[in-house]
Amino acid sequence: MSAPKRTNVLGTALQCCCQDPMTGFYRDGYCRTGPGDEGLHTVCAEMTAEFLDFSRRTGNDLSTPYPEFGFPGLEPGDRWCLCVTRWAEALTAGVAPPVILEACHNSALEFVDLDQLKAHALERET
Repeated sequence: MSAPKRTNVLGTALQCCCQDPMTGFYRDGYCRTGPGDEGLHTVCAEMTAEFLDFSRRTGNDLSTPYPEFGFPGLEPGDRWCLCVTRWAEALTAGVAPPVILEACHNSALEFVDLDQLKAHALERET
């Protein structure tokens, strides 16, 4: 029996979000979720200064490196698998970072609408 196919919010194969820095709950570059991922790291987003400041102010400092945890610290322009609820909070606050739809796991749609994600979508590089 083969592993189930992972799909994105568009219903196609889940694409890699980023491998430099290495992201994803499983640190494999993909915004996929599974057992143990209480944060649901399913939204592939490109960091902005506004979002990083918002995240720091609301208790999740993504800018400061934590080498002891293998975390490099993020800068504007970096891509990262965000917790879907954090992205939704940022949306409400008006600072949601842009997303890469092809790399957002389909389970994100349990918390945010596809139209909300599409309104913040970046074009995927070819």
